[in-house]
Amino acid sequence: MENISKHISYKEATFSNTAKARKIDNTPNDIQLSNMKLLAEKVFEPLREKIDNPIRISSFFRSIALNKAIGGSSTSQHTATNGAAMDLQAIKGATNRDIFDYIKDNLTVDQLIYEFGDSQIPAWVHVSYKKEGNRNQILRAIKVNGKTKYIKWEE
Repeated sequence: MENISKHISYKEATFSNTAKARKIDNTPNDIQLSNMKLLAEKVFEPLREKIDNPIRISSFFRSIALNKAIGGSSTSQHTATNGAAMDLQAIKGATNRDIFDYIKDNLTVDQLIYEFGDSQIPAWVHVSYKKEGNRNQILRAIKVNGKTKYIKWEE
């Protein structure tokens, strides 16, 4: 299978330990694959060029069965309905906050989420992109009484 983009292999974009352990098929269809390539082109590759170091993709495409197995939201943009989201973590040469700030300040997105962490650095960064109708919605994920809540991003 061809790469998703210059810096993202197909295997990396579809790999999941949970899918492997539970023998869940995590294969995107042609539409989902197209959406994944678009997200990589419009968000990941410009970010990767700026950071100039590897960036870990902790979650990209998730089949509906995989998303359910990990307890993901039924409306997750990672899932089979579109395959248009990824979760990112800095490896070296940058921080998760650098990733978040660069995307926020320089790229068009549908959603950008500062996922948990503290006031200085998110635990990871969620980003999605759609072919049409990107909302440029910037949020922060927090825990309230043990449940995830999304609030509008404020510096």
